[in-house]
Amino acid sequence: MNKYEKIIKYIKRKIVTCDIKAGEKLPSIRSISEEFKCSKATVVKAYEIMENEKIIYSIPKSGYYLIENSFKKGLMENDEKVDFESAAQDKSVLPYKEFHHCADIAIDLYKNSLFSADYAQGHPNLIEVVRKQLENYQVFANKENIFITSGSQQAINILNIMDFRNNKENVLVEEPTYYGVLKSLELNHIKTIGIKRGANGIDFDEFEEILKLKSIKFFYTIPRFHNPTGFSYDTEDKKIILKLCKKYDVYIVEDDYLGDLELDNKSDPIYALDMESRVIYLKTYSKVLFPGIRVSAAVIPNKLAKIFKEYKKWNDLNTSILAQGTLEIYIKSGMFDENIKRLRKIYSERMNYLKELTQNLNSPNIKWYIPKSGFFASFEIKKRVDVNRIIEKLKAKNIIIMDAAKFYLNNNNDKFIRISVSRTNLHKIKKGIYEITKAVEEG
Repeated sequence: MNKYEKIIKYIKRKIVTCDIKAGEKLPSIRSISEEFKCSKATVVKAYEIMENEKIIYSIPKSGYYLIENSFKKGLMENDEKVDFESAAQDKSVLPYKEFHHCADIAIDLYKNSLFSADYAQGHPNLIEVVRKQLENYQVFANKENIFITSGSQQAINILNIMDFRNNKENVLVEEPTYYGVLKSLELNHIKTIGIKRGANGIDFDEFEEILKLKSIKFFYTIPRFHNPTGFSYDTEDKKIILKLCKKYDVYIVEDDYLGDLELDNKSDPIYALDMESRVIYLKTYSKVLFPGIRVSAAVIPNKLAKIFKEYKKWNDLNTSILAQGTLEIYIKSGMFDENIKRLRKIYSERMNYLKELTQNLNSPNIKWYIPKSGFFASFEIKKRVDVNRIIEKLKAKNIIIMDAAKFYLNNNNDKFIRISVSRTNLHKIKKGIYEITKAVEEG
């Protein structure tokens, strides 16, 4: 990051945390120059960029001042409410204009296919684009193994009910885990077994015992940016999971829903380590684009591809051609990659700020787990409290957090709370974390 970019980031953080308010003068060019050990010209460049963005304005021979503008309003809208519950992306960072442009092109390009139901696997053009894109994530697959689904939830539903031909019938999930998979298993009357996942992963002795004795057809896992904890497995953990599943003929359903936000280029999915087609890889586009687009990709091993295609075809005939065409154009244009770079920066900044805040608070009654990126962080309450009472108390102050019981089988919970930063800015994070800490301390 260039010096002028660091200065812009620094000033914007001061704006969203209300250290600089509308009408107030920004730090002088000289003081910023000294603080960042750079030339005055670099500071002027940073300030001119923000002036062009209509964030600040200049007064000759006086300095630069903050104005009440769209940047500020967007960050501060609904300031009275801090939403740590929502898993949907921040509306202020959604690429409406670019995606609208791609949709217009897709309508014209695919007008003769909009009412076709001939693409149960997915449109060939999008499949080829996705195939090439997945290689950037170390997911190498043939076109015949890539299926476009109506959101990853559809893929999960199909996998839950279909026959895996390994003569096994039960599903193993982490606890806690994504609520959508638990609900799908419940509604389809699939016997489900849970294994506790904490900051240090899972107990591999217990894992092996379950695989050995419980007739597990597949293990559903979210290896990185786990929902709801934010935890990630390291490479060694991934290798052990893969080795044990191979030993007991168990498939792995790898939900890599936020892989796009990974900052470590050495962190590969379990799929990249799999040499024997043991892993089913799921990638969603709705989390980093629009929730309503409902387009995801599933990479299915050869042994299961035919039966998966049959279930997919008679589930919805085909995923929306318009949505597929729009996504194809969006990826091919390079706009997807640019958007991901922007999102990595936004969400890593939020997580870093959250980490700074919690370290400074140093509360003995709260254990924080904060990743470097992603949507979710989490904490455990280390004292005896009524969690529901704390949730209601915070709700009265417009701080919204979720009862984590829904992420567990049988609604078990270890005083664990999910914190979503997907719809918060730095100012709201600061306000919300102070109130959470205060509520826990007061009990």
